Amino acid sequence: VQLQASGGGLVQSGGSLRLSCTASGDTAGINAMAWYRQPPGQQRVLIAAIHKSGGTNYADSVKGRFTISRDVAKNSVYLQMNGLEPEDTAIYSCAAAYPAYAYNYWGKGTLVTVSS
Repeated sequence: VQLQASGGGLVQSGGSLRLSCTASGDTAGINAMAWYRQPPGQQRVLIAAIHKSGGTNYADSVKGRFTISRDVAKNSVYLQMNGLEPEDTAIYSCAAAYPAYAYNYWGKGTLVTVSS
């Protein structure tokens, strides 16, 4: 499985961005896809996931502001980020749980910078 992420950039506080991640390869074997982020000087953390069933879960820090969605036909997952704050500045990476239920496959990260 290969993952290609895009959509990062610079945005002002309160603004919005949408990240995209497209999977290729054995996409039928993907159990879930997720977005992680790594703020400067901090560890990478999971912020949103969408499962094969369509169920989703979010980290408390983004709940109510970020929405993960997918387009099965396009093998793509999206992260709509609203109400961005400077604390959301990070490198955002998409990941796939494949073939087991563990996020073993990663796309190249995309930088999101939120200015105050």
